[in-house]
Amino acid sequence: MHVRVVLFAMLREQKGVSELELDVAPGTTVGGLEARLYPSRQSGSVPGKLLYAVNQAYVTRDHELQDGDEVAFIPPVSGG
Repeated sequence: MHVRVVLFAMLREQKGVSELELDVAPGTTVGGLEARLYPSRQSGSVPGKLLYAVNQAYVTRDHELQDGDEVAFIPPVSGG
């Protein structure tokens, strides 16, 4: 399956790109894709809780991806 990944803020800076096109195995979840892209999140080097969106709708980590999905990883933001 093929998915498009959109990255924002510090996640974009870590990867050096704002979008990725990836092939994933059938049954891959948003959480599985996150672990593939950011294995360091397990060690806490990417702080905060992410929001996830698939095809512009918020989803949970256990959401199963489909061919052609657009997945967005949205880090916490602050402002002032």
